[in-house]
Amino acid sequence: MTKILRTISELRAWRNALPAGSRLGLVPTMGALHVGHISLMDLARTHCDTVIVSIFVNPLQFGANEDLARYPRPLEKDISMLEAAGVDALFLPEHTEVYLADNSTYVDEEAVSLPLCGALRPGHFRGVATVVLKLFNLTQPHFAFFGQKDAQQCAVIERMVRDLNVPVDIVRGAIIREEDGLAMSSRNVYLQAIPPRRCASPLPEPFCGLRGL
Repeated sequence: MTKILRTISELRAWRNALPAGSRLGLVPTMGALHVGHISLMDLARTHCDTVIVSIFVNPLQFGANEDLARYPRPLEKDISMLEAAGVDALFLPEHTEVYLADNSTYVDEEAVSLPLCGALRPGHFRGVATVVLKLFNLTQPHFAFFGQKDAQQCAVIERMVRDLNVPVDIVRGAIIREEDGLAMSSRNVYLQAIPPRRCASPLPEPFCGLRGL
């Protein structure tokens, strides 16, 4: 049964009670779990004796006009999935447990975070790096598991771990895709299927679903 830890004190007590020498794996998430997340938990099982998952919708990584308020939060379903996956513990903190009201310390990675998503979403990777470092400090895992779908995020976290000498090994999990090839993401629930249509031009049938044809 997955043990639910809602406070830092509960988390630290649980962590301190683990057997000496056992290997702990962390899978950080924002919830709305899918098969891609479960694949990371399965991967963690191959490396570790104990697996903990965190679910925390981190406000620092959302921009002013992004989807923080409507980000999917199907908590009961998520907990059922964790139970089925055999996860040992879930860290499920409130916002006030993670960030004090006068929080004034952040983590800025100033190289690999700058282009691509970092250029389009200023402050996003600052929020990611800050919360991930906090999770590392709180759980003290030997391994942490992230999906290759978020390749730039993986690179930012790996650079942070290297530069700040964080004693954790980062493991990238393979991209898991939907049946149509789209990479699985919690935000895929926002998407609507585009009905198939025939091409007006003599292109082969497999190309008919492409936009603009």
